Amino acid sequence: MLAGASLVVGGLARRSGSGRVMALLGLLPLVEGAFDVCVLGPLFGLPIQGEAIRRKAGRIGEDSLLPHPPLFPSDRPLLLH
Repeated sequence: MLAGASLVVGGLARRSGSGRVMALLGLLPLVEGAFDVCVLGPLFGLPIQGEAIRRKAGRIGEDSLLPHPPLFPSDRPLLLH
């Protein structure tokens, strides 16, 4: 949705014919995100509905948009130099 909104705003800000085309193209990912669909899914052998795609990928249920709670210091992975 963020990419679609960026294309729409950027396209409208250009105030030209190519900007209008870019804004119209930006509506596709914006609408796809809003309605949880992926019209390009069938090109990759996947369904159109977002829930069905997540189920097929093994991610049943909704993913949280919020960040995960912080890890305790003992749970954090160590970075080796």
